[in-house]
Amino acid sequence: MSNSNSLFGLLVGTAVGATLGILFAPEKGSVTRQRIADEAMSAADKFNSTAHDLKDKASSKAHDLKDKVSSFMSHDKDSLGSNLESLVKEASVKAEDVISVLEKKLADLKAQNKKYQKA
Repeated sequence: MSNSNSLFGLLVGTAVGATLGILFAPEKGSVTRQRIADEAMSAADKFNSTAHDLKDKASSKAHDLKDKVSSFMSHDKDSLGSNLESLVKEASVKAEDVISVLEKKLADLKAQNKKYQKA
């Protein structure tokens, strides 16, 4: 935002300076017109230079942002994979515990069933 304000100020200053130069110029019109053309070219060169600098800065910032997002996503992906693996291991252990309890209950039920069949 500051760069665009500076650029706008530069262009307005150039226009005001050129106008005052025309009004108070003691030289011939052809010399004054050449001077205005030179100043306009100089202002255009400064504008192009500033625009190029802004483009380079924007490109650099976009590249940095892309790198940060890529790094973040990679880190989160690794973290998610690790957490998922830990969760699967824990679930496996819990499943084994549940299976063991169910096997004991099944054995108890079979034993009770045998008692009822004998009676």
